[in-house]
Order: sequence, then structure tokens, then C-alpha cells
Amino acid sequence: MTTIQRSPRLVRAAPVIGLLLLAPLVAEFLMGNFPITNVAVLLSMIPLYGTGALFIREAVRRTGRGWPAMLAFGLAYGMFEEAFLTQTLWDENWADTRILDYGYMPALGTALPWILFMTGVHTIWSISVPIAIMETLAGARRTTPWLKKRGFWTVAVIFAVYSVIGVATTAAGKGLLTGPVQYIGAAVVVAALVVLGLRPRPSAPTAKGKAPSPWAVFAFALAAGAIFVLLYAVDPTGLSPWLTIPLPAWGSVLIYLALFVTVGALVVRWSHRSGWSDAHRLALAAGAMLTYAWHSFPWEPVTTEPVSQVVDLTSNAILTVGAIVLLVIAARRVST
Repeated sequence: MTTIQRSPRLVRAAPVIGLLLLAPLVAEFLMGNFPITNVAVLLSMIPLYGTGALFIREAVRRTGRGWPAMLAFGLAYGMFEEAFLTQTLWDENWADTRILDYGYMPALGTALPWILFMTGVHTIWSISVPIAIMETLAGARRTTPWLKKRGFWTVAVIFAVYSVIGVATTAAGKGLLTGPVQYIGAAVVVAALVVLGLRPRPSAPTAKGKAPSPWAVFAFALAAGAIFVLLYAVDPTGLSPWLTIPLPAWGSVLIYLALFVTVGALVVRWSHRSGWSDAHRLALAAGAMLTYAWHSFPWEPVTTEPVSQVVDLTSNAILTVGAIVLLVIAARRVST
């Protein structure tokens, strides 16, 4: 019988390639922004989402930090992308939708519900979920660096160059959409989040009690994800007409903040109880991933070219099945 030998180099590179592809697939395609047929968009987003997630993951693991740093850097990434790369924080008619009408604050030049929505989207789905899934699949290499020093700095340079080009292209096409105070304020927030992620954190003491079952954590993640995505299904955006919730902007902001605090506090507490494992981390990522999957069906694509309903729904179905298959493989990896 012939034995198929896998290349050690390919085995080592598999998590890297997987994360480069999975990050844009989750961030834009599983969300429902683009159909899977738009391969050119997928390839163009690898230097943004793929290298961004990989750079953050490698920076955290190379310095011996953990998920608090990952989340801080993910939040900084989200603020940077929306304030400078795409400028959606200041673009009142992004993708032909009035995204800032809901809760617009003239003093800030933006809307708080949109800030909370987009930073949450990037922190959890664009960065954390792809990293958590690929680290689970990596098995024993979950917390070790995947790149050598040269590879790490190559990824950093690619992301930096892409960011500079993206900022310049957006500025050339749309101009500066707000005043210098808003841009400076956003830059200060990004820098503060990076510093927060770089701070050394002492090991937290073990909490009393036992961690809930992974299935309970999965159900919790599904519920929290549903609240998150439904809060922004409002009329002014026109993005999710099937899921409109008539809620004042200030109410949405309060619920978002309460949701973030509640989820953060519970996950921190559970993760320091006995029995917390890779299965629990996968359960959180799976709940978030499947939230995007069902959310993609009522969500309207944001492509400049029209997408037929058949193509849109077929794409959503294919991506949903793909997400489920990937999660099953990851679950089998955890169990073995």
C-alpha cells in the first residue's frame, strides 16, 4: 500500500494560508456583503483582512500574550479600518445607505450605533473568530508562532503598504469626509488600544466553580450574536429590511454597551474556572460564526454591481454549509 507523504513545509504553512483566506471569507462573504462568485473581491481583501488577522495573531503569540491582547488589537484594527481606510465612520451615504442617520451626533461627526456595530464586527468576526477557528485546527501549535521572523515582518509590511494605498485611494476618491479633530481623535483611540494590548497582564486567579458545558457556551454565543446583529437592523440603513427593530438610537447604544460588558465579564469569569478548554473557545467562535451564517440571508449585499436574489441566496447557502463543515472538522480536532 502506498503511503501519501505530506510536505512538512506545507503542513507548517497550512494554518497561515487558512487564516489568510478565512478572515476575508468570514468578514465579508459569510456576513452576506458579497457573493462567493466574486473571487476578485476575495483576493483583493486578503491583504486587508488576511494579513491583518495574521499579523495580530503572530504579534500576540510571539510576545506570549493571550486573548485580552488579541481583542484589544482587533478593536484597534476595526477603528483604524472604518476611520481611515473605508471612512465609513464619516461617510453619510456609504454603499448608498444612510448609515449615519441613526443616532448621528454632529459634535462627533458620526453616529455611536454605527461605531459600536462596526468595531464589534471587526473585533469579533473579522479578527477573533478566524483566529480562534484556525488555532483550533492547528492543534498543538495553537499558541505557538506560525511564521519565522522574516515571514512575520513580510506580513507586517504587506498590511502597512496596503493600508497606505487604501487610505490614499479613499482620500483621493472621496476626499476628507470630516474635520482634523475627528481623525486625530480616531488615531488617539487606535494608539490607546494598541498600548492597552501591549501592557503585561498578570495571571488572573482561578475562579470558584466549574465552567459551563461547551454546548451552553455555544448557545450563549448564539444568543449574544443575535442581539448584536439585530440591534443594527434599523430602517435608515436599508441593509436588513427583514429584521427591522424600531428602537431609539440611545436605546441601541445602551444595549450594545450592556451586551459588551455582560459578555466580557461572563467569558472572563468562565475562562478562569476549572474545566475551561479548547472546546469552550471553539464554542464561542462557532456561535459567532453561525450568527453570521443565518444573518447573511436577510442582509442585503453591498456590491456596486447588482446581485440577483438567486445568486445571493445560493451563495449564502454554500457559505453556511462550508462554515458548518469547518466547525465540525474543528470539533473533531478538539475531541482527538
